[in-house]
Amino acid sequence: MEGFSRERNESLPRWDLGDLYSGMDTPELAQDLERARGLAKDFGQRYRGRLEALDGAGLGGAIGAYEGISELLAKVTSYAQLNFAADMGDGERGSFLQTMRERVTDISTETLFFTLEINRLDGRVLDRQLEDPLAARYAPWIRDVRAFRDHQLSDEVEKLLHEKAVTGGAAWVRLFEETCADLRFPVDGEDMTLTDVLDKLSDADGAVRRRAAKSLGRVLGDNRRLFALITNTLAKDKAIEDRWRAYPKPVSHRNLSNHVADEVVDALVSSVKGAIPELAHRYYRIKARWFGVDVLDYWDRNAPLPGDDRRYGWDEAVRLVLAAYGGFAPEMASIAGRFLERSWIDAEPRPGKDSGAFSHPTVPSAHPYILMNFHGKGRCVMTLAHELGHGIHQVLSAPQGALMADTPLTTAETASVFGEMLAFRALLDASTGSGRRALLAGKVEDMLNTVVRQIAFHEFETRVHDERADGELSPERLGDIWLDVQRMSLGPAIRFDEEYRHYWAYIPHFLHTPFYVYAYAFGDCLVNSLYGVFQDGHPGFAEKYLSLLEAGGTMRLDEMLAPFGLDATEPDFWRRGLGVISGFIDELEAMDG
Repeated sequence: MEGFSRERNESLPRWDLGDLYSGMDTPELAQDLERARGLAKDFGQRYRGRLEALDGAGLGGAIGAYEGISELLAKVTSYAQLNFAADMGDGERGSFLQTMRERVTDISTETLFFTLEINRLDGRVLDRQLEDPLAARYAPWIRDVRAFRDHQLSDEVEKLLHEKAVTGGAAWVRLFEETCADLRFPVDGEDMTLTDVLDKLSDADGAVRRRAAKSLGRVLGDNRRLFALITNTLAKDKAIEDRWRAYPKPVSHRNLSNHVADEVVDALVSSVKGAIPELAHRYYRIKARWFGVDVLDYWDRNAPLPGDDRRYGWDEAVRLVLAAYGGFAPEMASIAGRFLERSWIDAEPRPGKDSGAFSHPTVPSAHPYILMNFHGKGRCVMTLAHELGHGIHQVLSAPQGALMADTPLTTAETASVFGEMLAFRALLDASTGSGRRALLAGKVEDMLNTVVRQIAFHEFETRVHDERADGELSPERLGDIWLDVQRMSLGPAIRFDEEYRHYWAYIPHFLHTPFYVYAYAFGDCLVNSLYGVFQDGHPGFAEKYLSLLEAGGTMRLDEMLAPFGLDATEPDFWRRGLGVISGFIDELEAMDG
């Protein structure tokens, strides 16, 4: 077995953003901005106030022109965001990102009228226009745009909100990101980054986990007033806009973006919360027994099992993941290989770098980029499989074009979670004895983190936004809510110390994409059901699955699932997905017995 150490970081890949732009000062970037500015101005002069008079071909041509401008601007912002994520502690990169956001916002203001006027089109006029093939190609995009028409404000107010976004929510999120990048957490004489101290929470040495956990909580606590200010400001900002747009609940805008009704999300949340005792509470009781205690300290929640010191080298992890994808569909392995061969992935942990993991689709005319932090643990292998799943999905859907390649958050996790399951099953099939138990336990913990933990996060967000309506929440109150939902979700087998009340502060999704988190649980349960169909030998599954990914954002959930005989409106759908987790825990209990 090949070992892993931080000293080997130089062998880990860094991405090359040159397929977007060669640098912040490259002439091509400035030229693209000027080109977009000219196109946007001409677009406004040609189409503003005239959509109703267009025939179908004319509307299709207008949408195509709008798509081209959107892609140019997205290429600029994608580069700026990725450049910043690689080193968020670099002030020059932060300033560049803000400047690009401001310039892109200024240019896109010229085209803002377009979607507003599409939403004002009479349905009968639009139906006639959509009879033309040029317009009909964009019917899914028009459907999604018009889903928001009841919440649309006057053109003047929409323009104001659009222009102020760069100095409002986006600026507060940038403050959060740069603050997190600059924080250092002292552990054993070393000032660690957020990425590194979080990694220590799954260290094999319990004393190291404890010191890392204490340091994380202490530093977050020292900065709790700033984090509380950011959280309160963004929650109030959202509440103001939600009130103007007449959204009934804080989550409603996200649900509409995800193409799911409030009631469907409520059913998911209710199903997960109802299953928590059978899932998380039961599992952590088992894990406590493995550690020879009645109650686990919170820093032992993700601890590796005693004797589980398996580490993976980067090349080994790559081979495992590519083999898992290739065993299912060679085309997927071939696409995944491009990320590794062409410097589309950044896996090296380093100071200032974004502490998370993502696959950014950029624009269809280029390709996605993956960011992760590889520490050689089993979870890192699963993260690689997860993010490559996103990347494969984004490559396959790119031909749909800039307006229709992206999927809603609820189905965006389909390929990533499915890819994780492929990699996990490949590892599990090759394991026996204690190795099998360690793999199963790791998978259960990952699924609990994806399903139960994310629904707990959703509960935290819901309570914070509901209480924020009555006034600003103190850092202490935010900590109280956090501890309440953590105790509810993790159960009596986990013990919390006082500093854990500050752990809400580092979760980025609460700020940059409010109510994102339930999408993880949605996607995990969906994929569990989908994978069950695959295991049952559904005819032509791989071909249907690739077609699903290629569709991008053109299909709704019911259309995606119909070829597999699944219906997310059935009461048993979510329970079936949760049953997969319960089945793994059953197997672990049998081993324990």
